[in-house]
Amino acid sequence: MSRFSHEASKLSSNRFSREAILERLEVLYQDRHLLALAKPGGLLVQGDRTRDETLLFLAREYIRRKYARSGGVYLGLVHRLDRVTSGVVVLARTSRAARRLSEAFREGLVRKAYLAVVEGRFPLEAGVLKHYLRWDEARGRTLVSERPEKDFREAVTGFRVLARRVENTALLLFPETGRKHQLRAQLAFLGHPVVGDRRYGSRRRVAGGRAILLHALALGLEHPVKREFLFLTAPLPDYFPPLQPDLAEIREFFR
Repeated sequence: MSRFSHEASKLSSNRFSREAILERLEVLYQDRHLLALAKPGGLLVQGDRTRDETLLFLAREYIRRKYARSGGVYLGLVHRLDRVTSGVVVLARTSRAARRLSEAFREGLVRKAYLAVVEGRFPLEAGVLKHYLRWDEARGRTLVSERPEKDFREAVTGFRVLARRVENTALLLFPETGRKHQLRAQLAFLGHPVVGDRRYGSRRRVAGGRAILLHALALGLEHPVKREFLFLTAPLPDYFPPLQPDLAEIREFFR
């Protein structure tokens, strides 16, 4: 039995039922303008053709129950995580906050830190990954080139090794651009797919195939109304190996 078996059993048994997720929904930050949550791996952020449960719907349900609201609840989606990725998601509770946060994400003013466990021994200690990416709708994956090509967009990611094990490497990743599947595609292109990311060549399964070992660890941003610095972090899910990233160091790096 693998070390992922217990979490996989939990995920398959509750099938992401609404009540089960609401019970486990982890609020990272909340005020009149923002709501930040820890998204579980395997949960959609917003709806797609599967019609499966979404974090956005559950967040609205959380607000409705917490404040006993009978009418509609406004929550603005200003960024996304892939379904299989876990970690920090911040939502806007007002249209003003949504407008300002969307602009901040678009202009690259929000700092992001991810933690990934990749297959194999990553050959470098630290540096910057620079590639050119294009989403291929037919293949359902992002294509990667080392050189500029037509319809390919530049993708830049800083990285640092956090830990090495016999069969894998834990990396801290700091994306400077926000292309679709950027981190997953760049790492797979280098021959080190994220553990569990079978779409990009991983041989492993994580949490019954619902998740991968990629986690949105932290966001650093200016509060859209109060104009103070916010550092939002989400704890690693149970299916990750034990790792201890230095959050204080990341916070200082963001400021």
